Amino acid sequence: MSLKNGSFPSSAAFDAINSSLQSDDAERKDAVKKGNAIFAFILKNKEGQEESWHIDLKDQGCVGKGPAPEGKKADVTLSLSDEEFGKMVAGKTQAQRLFMSGKLKVKGDVMKATKMEPVLKKAQTKAKL
Repeated sequence: MSLKNGSFPSSAAFDAINSSLQSDDAERKDAVKKGNAIFAFILKNKEGQEESWHIDLKDQGCVGKGPAPEGKKADVTLSLSDEEFGKMVAGKTQAQRLFMSGKLKVKGDVMKATKMEPVLKKAQTKAKL
């Protein structure tokens, strides 16, 4: 099942992140151990539409649509534009820079948000944005 949404071009990155996590059992366990959180992403496209995805690095080490896996709650929620998310996943900008400039809003445990960077870096090699 693809996580990509045609209205959100950068959403292809969620498929890349998921395939990166699913392709290597040891890496997935390592990512869960390091992340130890559920990360929600709320992206807004140029038309003003919002869509959400989550990366579960607390239990299963998988990616899905919606703010969190069923019956669970995100530890940290990152809100940004589809365009900025695409740049972040492609390595053209850093989350910290987006946060400081007000283009990335973080709700929840800000320190856990910093644990997301290595996972996004792994996806950079697989995502073609």
